[in-house]
Amino acid sequence: MALPNPESTQRPETDNQAIESPDDDVLTYPEGGLRAWGVVFGSFCIMLSVFGVINTAAVFESYFMENQLKDKEPSTVAWIFSLYLFNIYFLGLLAGPIFDQHGHRLLIFVGSVLVVVSFMLLSLCSEYYQIILCFSMLFGIGASLMNIPAYAVIGHWFDKRRGFAVGVASTAGGIGGIIFPLVFQATLPSIGFAWSMRMLGFILLLLAVPSNLLIRTRLPPSEQFESAWPEFRLFKDPRLSLCCAGIFFMEYGIMVPLTYVVSYATEHGHASTNSYMLPALLNAGSVVGRVVPGIISDRIGRFNVLIVTVGACIICVLALWLPAGDSKPMLIAFTILLGFASGGNVSLVPVCIGQLCDSKDYGRYLSTALLAASFGTLTGIPIGGALLGLDNGNGWLAVIIFSGVSYTVSWSCYVSARILAVGWTVKAIY
Repeated sequence: MALPNPESTQRPETDNQAIESPDDDVLTYPEGGLRAWGVVFGSFCIMLSVFGVINTAAVFESYFMENQLKDKEPSTVAWIFSLYLFNIYFLGLLAGPIFDQHGHRLLIFVGSVLVVVSFMLLSLCSEYYQIILCFSMLFGIGASLMNIPAYAVIGHWFDKRRGFAVGVASTAGGIGGIIFPLVFQATLPSIGFAWSMRMLGFILLLLAVPSNLLIRTRLPPSEQFESAWPEFRLFKDPRLSLCCAGIFFMEYGIMVPLTYVVSYATEHGHASTNSYMLPALLNAGSVVGRVVPGIISDRIGRFNVLIVTVGACIICVLALWLPAGDSKPMLIAFTILLGFASGGNVSLVPVCIGQLCDSKDYGRYLSTALLAASFGTLTGIPIGGALLGLDNGNGWLAVIIFSGVSYTVSWSCYVSARILAVGWTVKAIY
């Protein structure tokens, strides 16, 4: 059935900026202005909903393990968050082409409704399958419809400053990861799980208003692809294929500490109240990390900075987390520095993918790349949970090494993609 062609696919006014030069087909971009930054704020609100919650996964995981799901293994509980992230990225494979061909309005509206309803229903859940249906499936599907437009629409308004603009919008995930754990820490003991989830649902409803009102497209539909279905021939570009592999292993690297850092701290003698602060510290570092590398990348190259930030993640995991043990200062340093480095990864990957295609095809390319991430998130957290269950008592050692090796493979993929693009020249801006 043909999808409606929203008004947003037409060429709206763009603060007196032409979409195309009158002399050629070169696209021009406002690179700022009230409308452009309004779009960035709308994307910020979406990312706060989509990633602010999952950046609180460590708190959810710890709470579920102590309450509703205390009879479940860590690897079983991990599927809740893996399926959520899998749905975001995998179903984005359809959302990207739909965005390129038909615009954003229907995707964001339907997604907003689903994410709000999911948390209202989650407040009633007490069984494992119920949490899977509400959090992993309903929330995941709604988030998938909004995620690709939130990133791709920024590419309609920014080109030279795209790294900075995406970085500003993506700080939402880190900010949400700071706010939500503190909110849960304050509300769970006082009003309980049910009303804490309902309160979160109302917060998501509030965020949906600017998301639906401020986001707008400005480029015409893609002419290269006439169908709204995914195009797997994009994988013929070896640079994109290497980036997809890099994203896959990068998800392995980050999701393990993001999900299990609270449990790690608790098992190594830290009070649970202090342990719940670690996700907030990680996300505080992430907020800065999503902006600063983006600014630098617009000057010296997006891939160049991405390679540095992934390398920094390797150092954080193997040089700080591995020997941390029960050392509180080292664990705090690890969470803050990993937050900074991984925040740069999150904001730079979509911008790097944008370098491989025209802006009008951005949604399709980004959703194809995130297809790889979907399988990384689907399997990464359960693998971490399974490693924790090793009988020889080396569970945490195995988890940390798994994260470090995954980051190393990811770094190698991004380096290879850069070499294919510009060769071995170190000083090349790419």
